[in-house]
Amino acid sequence: MSTAVDDDLWSAIGDPTRRRMIDLLLADGQGTATTLSAHLPVTRQAVTKHLAVLDRVGLVRSAPAGREKRYHVDEAQLARAVAQLSSVGEMWDARLRRVKNLAEAIQRAKNAEQ
Repeated sequence: MSTAVDDDLWSAIGDPTRRRMIDLLLADGQGTATTLSAHLPVTRQAVTKHLAVLDRVGLVRSAPAGREKRYHVDEAQLARAVAQLSSVGEMWDARLRRVKNLAEAIQRAKNAEQ
């Protein structure tokens, strides 16, 4: 299974504050910049900027809620991110198995020479 890796998506997820925001939104089902900033060590303005990044890559969606926007995680895009991570993990596992096999072959050759 080869899933193309979306660099913008992974750049967005790479930030610990944004990952924490996703966790909070998943736990609560939704949130605003104000409610999220109450749980994070950053300002409401910083939360708004982080939400804009997450929105741009499709990880969150927003709807107007009075003077603010109410955000929720886009489950389909999150599933896509998880699939990409799984695919990358499988690829690296295969690479590491090849490296291990090469190292074992080199060691066997050295032992045979002795």
